[in-house]
Amino acid sequence: MAADGTDAALVARVRSLRPLIREHTLRAEQERRVTPEVAKALSDAGIHRMCVPRRYGGYQSRVRTQVDAVAEIAAECGSTAFKTVIQAGCSYIAALFPDEAQDEIFTGPDVRVGGTLVPDATAVRTDGGYVVNGTSGFATGCHDADWHLLTVRVESESGEGPPEVLWTAVPMAELEILDDWYVSGLAGSGSNSVVARDVFVPAHRVLPVGPLLAGEFPSKANADDPYYRMPVLLLFCAWTAPPALGLARSALSAFTERSHRRGITYTFHQRQNEATVTHLQAAEAATKISCAELLTSDFVALIEARAESGEPYTAEERARIRAQSGYVARLCKEAVDLLGSASGASSLHREVPMQRAVRDLHALTLHSFVNPATNLEIYGRVLSGLDPGTPFL
Repeated sequence: MAADGTDAALVARVRSLRPLIREHTLRAEQERRVTPEVAKALSDAGIHRMCVPRRYGGYQSRVRTQVDAVAEIAAECGSTAFKTVIQAGCSYIAALFPDEAQDEIFTGPDVRVGGTLVPDATAVRTDGGYVVNGTSGFATGCHDADWHLLTVRVESESGEGPPEVLWTAVPMAELEILDDWYVSGLAGSGSNSVVARDVFVPAHRVLPVGPLLAGEFPSKANADDPYYRMPVLLLFCAWTAPPALGLARSALSAFTERSHRRGITYTFHQRQNEATVTHLQAAEAATKISCAELLTSDFVALIEARAESGEPYTAEERARIRAQSGYVARLCKEAVDLLGSASGASSLHREVPMQRAVRDLHALTLHSFVNPATNLEIYGRVLSGLDPGTPFL
Protein backbone atom coordinates (compact mmCIF):
# COMPACT_ATOMS: atom_id res chain seq x y z
CA MET A 1 0.00 0.00 0.00
CA ALA A 2 1.30 3.48 -0.85
CA ALA A 3 2.33 5.63 2.08
CA ASP A 4 -0.07 8.42 3.08
CA GLY A 5 0.97 11.44 1.03
CA THR A 6 -0.68 14.09 3.19
CA ASP A 7 1.57 16.84 4.47
CA ALA A 8 1.21 15.99 8.15
CA ALA A 9 1.67 12.26 7.58
CA LEU A 10 4.88 12.71 5.59
CA VAL A 11 6.45 14.99 8.20
CA ALA A 12 5.37 12.64 10.99
CA ARG A 13 6.94 9.62 9.26
CA VAL A 14 10.21 11.47 8.75
CA ARG A 15 10.19 12.65 12.36
CA SER A 16 9.78 9.07 13.54
CA LEU A 17 13.02 8.18 11.73
CA ARG A 18 15.14 10.64 13.67
CA PRO A 19 16.51 8.01 16.12
CA LEU A 20 17.63 5.84 13.18
CA ILE A 21 19.23 8.80 11.40
CA ARG A 22 21.01 9.82 14.61
CA GLU A 23 22.33 6.29 15.08
CA HIS A 24 23.89 6.32 11.61
CA THR A 25 25.20 9.90 11.46
CA LEU A 26 28.79 9.17 12.52
CA ARG A 27 28.96 6.15 10.22
CA ALA A 28 27.68 8.26 7.31
CA GLU A 29 30.47 10.75 7.90
CA GLN A 30 33.08 7.99 8.13
CA GLU A 31 31.83 6.25 4.97
CA ARG A 32 31.32 9.60 3.21
CA ARG A 33 27.79 8.76 2.11
CA VAL A 34 24.35 8.26 3.60
CA THR A 35 24.12 4.69 4.88
CA PRO A 36 21.93 2.27 2.89
CA GLU A 37 19.76 1.66 5.96
CA VAL A 38 18.86 5.35 6.30
CA ALA A 39 18.46 5.83 2.55
CA LYS A 40 15.98 2.94 2.40
CA ALA A 41 14.05 4.08 5.47
CA LEU A 42 13.62 7.57 4.06
CA SER A 43 12.57 6.15 0.72
CA ASP A 44 10.01 3.91 2.43
CA ALA A 45 8.72 7.00 4.25
CA GLY A 46 8.01 8.63 0.89
CA ILE A 47 10.60 11.40 1.06
CA HIS A 48 11.56 10.96 -2.61
CA ARG A 49 7.96 11.39 -3.71
CA MET A 50 7.73 15.02 -2.63
CA CYS A 51 8.32 16.52 -6.10
CA VAL A 52 7.33 13.56 -8.30
CA PRO A 53 4.21 14.11 -10.45
CA ARG A 54 1.03 12.58 -9.05
CA ARG A 55 0.46 10.61 -12.26
CA TYR A 56 3.53 8.55 -11.34
CA GLY A 57 2.45 8.11 -7.71
CA GLY A 58 4.22 11.20 -6.37
CA TYR A 59 2.92 13.67 -3.81
CA GLN A 60 3.68 17.11 -5.28
CA SER A 61 4.11 18.21 -1.67
CA ARG A 62 3.70 21.82 -0.65
CA VAL A 63 6.96 23.75 -0.38
CA ARG A 64 6.29 24.33 3.32
CA THR A 65 5.92 20.58 3.84
CA GLN A 66 9.23 19.94 2.12
CA VAL A 67 10.94 22.49 4.36
CA ASP A 68 9.46 20.93 7.49
CA ALA A 69 10.29 17.36 6.47
CA VAL A 70 13.90 18.08 5.51
CA ALA A 71 14.46 20.14 8.67
CA GLU A 72 13.52 17.06 10.71
CA ILE A 73 16.24 15.09 8.90
CA ALA A 74 18.79 17.87 9.34
CA ALA A 75 18.16 17.92 13.08
CA GLU A 76 20.02 14.59 13.16
CA CYS A 77 22.27 14.70 10.09
CA GLY A 78 23.03 17.66 7.85
CA SER A 79 24.55 15.44 5.19
CA THR A 80 21.43 13.30 4.90
CA ALA A 81 19.26 16.41 4.70
CA PHE A 82 21.44 17.93 1.98
CA LYS A 83 21.27 14.74 -0.08
CA THR A 84 17.50 14.74 0.35
CA VAL A 85 17.00 18.28 -0.94
CA ILE A 86 19.27 17.72 -3.93
CA GLN A 87 17.37 14.59 -4.93
CA ALA A 88 14.01 16.30 -4.33
CA GLY A 89 15.09 19.25 -6.45
CA CYS A 90 16.37 17.05 -9.25
CA SER A 91 13.10 15.08 -9.27
CA TYR A 92 11.31 18.39 -9.75
CA ILE A 93 13.59 19.26 -12.67
CA ALA A 94 13.09 15.79 -14.16
CA ALA A 95 9.35 16.55 -14.24
CA LEU A 96 10.11 19.40 -16.65
CA PHE A 97 11.83 17.15 -19.21
CA PRO A 98 9.93 15.89 -22.27
CA ASP A 99 7.17 13.50 -21.26
CA GLU A 100 8.91 10.59 -22.99
CA ALA A 101 11.92 11.08 -20.73
CA GLN A 102 9.70 11.28 -17.65
CA ASP A 103 8.17 7.92 -18.55
CA GLU A 104 11.69 6.47 -18.55
CA ILE A 105 12.79 8.16 -15.33
CA PHE A 106 9.70 7.80 -13.15
CA THR A 107 9.28 4.05 -13.38
CA GLY A 108 8.21 4.26 -9.74
CA PRO A 109 7.43 7.13 -7.35
CA ASP A 110 10.46 6.42 -5.16
CA VAL A 111 13.04 6.87 -7.90
CA ARG A 112 16.12 8.80 -6.78
CA VAL A 113 17.35 11.50 -9.14
CA GLY A 114 20.58 13.39 -8.55
CA GLY A 115 22.27 16.12 -10.53
CA THR A 116 24.60 19.08 -10.75
CA LEU A 117 24.30 22.52 -12.32
CA VAL A 118 27.95 23.27 -13.03
CA PRO A 119 28.56 22.47 -16.76
CA ASP A 120 31.96 20.82 -16.50
CA ALA A 121 31.12 18.03 -18.96
CA THR A 122 30.76 18.57 -22.70
CA ALA A 123 28.35 17.25 -25.31
CA VAL A 124 28.62 16.88 -29.06
CA ARG A 125 25.56 16.64 -31.30
CA THR A 126 25.10 13.38 -33.14
CA ASP A 127 22.28 11.57 -34.90
CA GLY A 128 19.35 11.36 -32.53
CA GLY A 129 20.98 13.08 -29.58
CA TYR A 130 24.31 13.88 -27.96
CA VAL A 131 27.52 12.15 -26.94
CA VAL A 132 28.61 13.30 -23.49
CA ASN A 133 32.11 13.25 -21.99
CA GLY A 134 33.71 14.74 -18.91
CA THR A 135 33.88 14.86 -15.15
CA SER A 136 31.25 16.59 -13.03
CA GLY A 137 31.92 17.32 -9.36
CA PHE A 138 29.61 17.54 -6.36
CA ALA A 139 27.22 14.81 -7.53
CA THR A 140 25.43 14.61 -4.19
CA GLY A 141 23.87 11.24 -3.40
CA CYS A 142 25.31 9.59 -6.50
CA HIS A 143 25.89 6.26 -4.74
CA ASP A 144 22.20 5.50 -4.35
CA ALA A 145 20.75 7.52 -7.24
CA ASP A 146 18.97 5.86 -10.14
CA TRP A 147 19.41 8.79 -12.54
CA HIS A 148 21.72 11.77 -12.78
CA LEU A 149 20.92 15.10 -14.41
CA LEU A 150 24.34 15.86 -15.85
CA THR A 151 24.85 19.47 -16.90
CA VAL A 152 26.82 19.82 -20.11
CA ARG A 153 27.90 22.56 -22.44
CA VAL A 154 27.61 22.34 -26.21
CA GLU A 155 30.05 24.58 -28.04
CA SER A 156 28.61 26.53 -30.97
CA GLU A 157 29.43 25.00 -34.34
CA SER A 158 30.91 28.28 -35.53
CA GLY A 159 33.14 28.49 -32.48
CA GLU A 160 31.71 31.91 -31.70
CA GLY A 161 29.36 32.89 -28.94
CA PRO A 162 28.70 31.22 -25.60
CA PRO A 163 28.09 27.48 -25.40
CA GLU A 164 24.58 26.12 -24.99
CA VAL A 165 23.99 24.60 -21.55
CA LEU A 166 21.86 21.48 -21.24
CA TRP A 167 20.66 19.14 -18.56
CA THR A 168 21.01 15.57 -19.77
CA ALA A 169 19.24 12.71 -18.00
CA VAL A 170 21.65 9.78 -17.67
CA PRO A 171 21.15 6.46 -15.84
CA MET A 172 23.66 6.29 -12.99
CA ALA A 173 24.76 2.88 -14.25
CA GLU A 174 26.29 4.65 -17.28
CA LEU A 175 28.48 6.93 -15.14
CA GLU A 176 31.60 6.20 -13.11
CA ILE A 177 31.84 7.46 -9.52
CA LEU A 178 35.24 8.74 -8.44
CA ASP A 179 36.45 8.18 -4.89
CA ASP A 180 37.23 11.86 -4.30
CA TRP A 181 34.79 13.05 -1.61
CA TYR A 182 37.18 13.82 1.29
CA VAL A 183 35.87 16.98 2.94
CA SER A 184 35.39 18.61 6.33
CA GLY A 185 31.70 19.52 6.06
CA LEU A 186 28.60 17.70 4.80
CA ALA A 187 31.03 14.80 4.57
CA GLY A 188 28.30 12.16 4.58
CA SER A 189 26.45 13.56 1.57
CA GLY A 190 28.31 11.40 -0.94
CA SER A 191 28.98 14.34 -3.25
CA ASN A 192 31.62 12.56 -5.31
CA SER A 193 32.54 13.42 -8.89
CA VAL A 194 30.98 11.40 -11.69
CA VAL A 195 32.53 10.71 -15.08
CA ALA A 196 30.85 10.28 -18.46
CA ARG A 197 32.80 8.50 -21.18
CA ASP A 198 31.15 8.59 -24.61
CA VAL A 199 27.69 8.36 -23.07
CA PHE A 200 24.94 8.66 -25.65
CA VAL A 201 21.94 10.72 -24.54
CA PRO A 202 18.90 10.66 -26.85
CA ALA A 203 17.39 14.02 -27.72
CA HIS A 204 14.25 13.45 -25.66
CA ARG A 205 16.38 13.18 -22.50
CA VAL A 206 17.71 16.72 -22.83
CA LEU A 207 16.47 19.89 -21.14
CA PRO A 208 17.94 23.27 -22.26
CA VAL A 209 18.87 25.32 -19.18
CA GLY A 210 18.53 28.78 -20.74
CA PRO A 211 14.83 28.50 -21.65
CA LEU A 212 14.14 26.79 -18.32
CA LEU A 213 15.43 29.83 -16.43
CA ALA A 214 12.94 31.86 -18.44
CA GLY A 215 10.12 29.52 -17.43
CA GLU A 216 9.98 27.47 -20.63
CA PHE A 217 10.20 23.69 -20.56
CA PRO A 218 9.18 20.90 -22.95
CA SER A 219 6.87 18.78 -20.73
CA LYS A 220 3.33 18.90 -22.09
CA ALA A 221 1.76 16.89 -19.27
CA ASN A 222 2.99 19.35 -16.63
CA ALA A 223 2.86 22.54 -18.70
CA ASP A 224 -0.41 23.81 -17.19
CA ASP A 225 0.14 22.49 -13.67
CA PRO A 226 0.77 25.47 -11.33
CA TYR A 227 3.01 23.22 -9.20
CA TYR A 228 5.54 22.93 -12.02
CA ARG A 229 5.33 26.60 -12.93
CA MET A 230 7.23 27.52 -9.77
CA PRO A 231 10.69 28.90 -10.71
CA VAL A 232 13.31 26.21 -10.17
CA LEU A 233 15.95 28.57 -8.84
CA LEU A 234 13.60 30.08 -6.27
CA LEU A 235 12.68 26.58 -5.16
CA PHE A 236 16.36 25.84 -4.61
CA CYS A 237 16.36 28.83 -2.25
CA ALA A 238 13.58 27.12 -0.30
CA TRP A 239 15.29 23.73 -0.43
CA THR A 240 18.57 25.04 1.00
CA ALA A 241 16.90 26.59 4.05
CA PRO A 242 15.81 23.43 5.96
CA PRO A 243 19.29 21.90 6.32
CA ALA A 244 20.43 25.11 7.99
CA LEU A 245 17.33 25.40 10.17
CA GLY A 246 17.39 21.78 11.31
CA LEU A 247 21.08 21.90 12.20
CA ALA A 248 20.69 25.14 14.15
CA ARG A 249 17.60 24.05 16.06
CA SER A 250 19.18 20.78 17.15
CA ALA A 251 22.41 22.53 18.11
CA LEU A 252 20.51 24.92 20.39
CA SER A 253 18.57 22.05 21.94
CA ALA A 254 21.73 20.03 22.52
CA PHE A 255 23.56 23.04 23.98
CA THR A 256 20.85 23.88 26.50
CA GLU A 257 20.50 20.25 27.56
CA ARG A 258 24.26 19.79 27.89
CA SER A 259 24.68 23.03 29.83
CA HIS A 260 22.85 21.43 32.77
CA ARG A 261 25.43 18.65 32.97
CA ARG A 262 28.74 20.50 32.69
CA GLY A 263 30.45 23.40 34.35
CA ILE A 264 32.72 26.09 32.89
CA THR A 265 36.30 24.97 33.41
CA TYR A 266 38.58 27.28 35.41
CA THR A 267 35.64 29.26 36.80
CA PHE A 268 33.45 28.88 39.87
CA HIS A 269 30.48 27.80 37.74
CA GLN A 270 29.58 24.20 38.49
CA ARG A 271 26.69 24.32 36.04
CA GLN A 272 27.05 26.15 32.76
CA ASN A 273 23.33 26.96 32.64
CA GLU A 274 23.72 29.10 35.79
CA ALA A 275 26.24 31.48 34.23
CA THR A 276 25.13 34.87 32.92
CA VAL A 277 27.32 34.50 29.84
CA THR A 278 25.44 31.29 28.97
CA HIS A 279 22.13 33.12 29.20
CA LEU A 280 23.37 35.73 26.74
CA GLN A 281 24.77 33.11 24.36
CA ALA A 282 21.63 30.97 24.36
CA ALA A 283 19.34 33.96 23.92
CA GLU A 284 21.32 35.39 21.03
CA ALA A 285 21.53 32.04 19.26
CA ALA A 286 17.81 31.41 19.74
CA THR A 287 16.95 34.85 18.39
CA LYS A 288 19.12 34.34 15.29
CA ILE A 289 17.37 31.03 14.64
CA SER A 290 13.96 32.66 15.10
CA CYS A 291 14.90 35.34 12.56
CA ALA A 292 16.00 32.63 10.13
CA GLU A 293 12.67 30.83 10.59
CA LEU A 294 10.73 34.04 9.94
CA LEU A 295 12.71 34.79 6.78
CA THR A 296 12.10 31.26 5.54
CA SER A 297 8.38 31.49 6.21
CA ASP A 298 8.28 34.82 4.38
CA PHE A 299 9.80 33.68 1.12
CA VAL A 300 8.16 30.24 1.18
CA ALA A 301 4.76 31.92 1.57
CA LEU A 302 5.53 34.16 -1.41
CA ILE A 303 6.55 31.22 -3.60
CA GLU A 304 3.40 29.29 -2.70
CA ALA A 305 1.15 32.33 -3.19
CA ARG A 306 2.58 33.03 -6.64
CA ALA A 307 2.16 29.38 -7.61
CA GLU A 308 -1.53 29.67 -6.75
CA SER A 309 -2.15 33.07 -8.35
CA GLY A 310 0.14 32.76 -11.36
CA GLU A 311 1.25 36.34 -10.84
CA PRO A 312 4.80 36.94 -12.13
CA TYR A 313 7.73 37.88 -9.90
CA THR A 314 9.55 41.16 -10.14
CA ALA A 315 13.33 41.12 -10.47
CA GLU A 316 13.53 42.63 -6.98
CA GLU A 317 11.41 39.82 -5.51
CA ARG A 318 13.54 37.14 -7.12
CA ALA A 319 16.73 38.78 -5.88
CA ARG A 320 15.25 39.24 -2.41
CA ILE A 321 14.31 35.57 -2.13
CA ARG A 322 17.84 34.53 -3.06
CA ALA A 323 19.27 37.04 -0.56
CA GLN A 324 16.92 35.81 2.16
CA SER A 325 17.91 32.19 1.62
CA GLY A 326 21.57 33.11 1.95
CA TYR A 327 20.84 35.16 5.04
CA VAL A 328 18.99 32.22 6.60
CA ALA A 329 22.16 30.16 6.20
CA ARG A 330 24.27 32.97 7.64
CA LEU A 331 22.04 33.43 10.70
CA CYS A 332 22.03 29.70 11.39
CA LYS A 333 25.79 29.50 10.97
CA GLU A 334 26.29 32.45 13.33
CA ALA A 335 24.02 30.83 15.90
CA VAL A 336 25.83 27.48 15.74
CA ASP A 337 29.26 29.11 15.72
CA LEU A 338 28.27 30.91 18.92
CA LEU A 339 26.97 27.74 20.54
CA GLY A 340 29.99 25.75 19.40
CA SER A 341 32.40 28.28 20.88
CA ALA A 342 30.52 28.05 24.18
CA SER A 343 30.50 24.25 24.27
CA GLY A 344 34.03 23.67 25.53
CA ALA A 345 36.83 21.45 24.30
CA SER A 346 34.85 18.30 25.10
CA SER A 347 32.53 19.13 22.21
CA LEU A 348 35.38 18.50 19.77
CA HIS A 349 34.90 14.75 20.10
CA ARG A 350 33.51 13.30 16.88
CA GLU A 351 30.57 11.68 18.62
CA VAL A 352 29.36 15.07 19.89
CA PRO A 353 26.94 16.54 17.30
CA MET A 354 27.92 20.16 17.94
CA GLN A 355 31.25 20.06 16.11
CA ARG A 356 29.59 18.40 13.10
CA ALA A 357 26.89 21.06 12.98
CA VAL A 358 29.59 23.77 12.94
CA ARG A 359 31.38 22.10 10.04
CA ASP A 360 28.20 21.30 8.10
CA LEU A 361 26.87 24.84 8.28
CA HIS A 362 30.24 26.22 7.22
CA ALA A 363 30.12 23.92 4.19
CA LEU A 364 26.54 24.89 3.37
CA THR A 365 27.35 28.62 3.30
CA LEU A 366 30.20 27.93 0.89
CA HIS A 367 27.79 26.56 -1.71
CA SER A 368 27.82 28.99 -4.61
CA PHE A 369 24.04 29.33 -4.70
CA VAL A 370 23.74 29.76 -0.92
CA ASN A 371 26.75 32.00 -0.24
CA PRO A 372 25.38 34.94 1.81
CA ALA A 373 27.80 37.59 0.50
CA THR A 374 27.15 36.75 -3.15
CA ASN A 375 23.39 36.69 -2.65
CA LEU A 376 23.39 40.01 -0.82
CA GLU A 377 25.45 41.58 -3.60
CA ILE A 378 22.91 40.43 -6.21
CA TYR A 379 20.03 41.87 -4.18
CA GLY A 380 21.93 45.09 -3.57
CA ARG A 381 22.57 45.53 -7.29
CA VAL A 382 18.86 45.23 -8.02
CA LEU A 383 17.98 47.63 -5.19
CA SER A 384 20.49 50.07 -6.69
CA GLY A 385 18.82 49.96 -10.09
CA LEU A 386 21.42 47.75 -11.76
CA ASP A 387 21.21 44.48 -13.63
CA PRO A 388 21.49 41.59 -11.10
CA GLY A 389 24.65 40.38 -12.87
CA THR A 390 23.45 36.79 -13.13
CA PRO A 391 20.69 34.86 -14.93
CA PHE A 392 20.35 32.55 -11.91
CA LEU A 393 17.36 34.18 -10.25
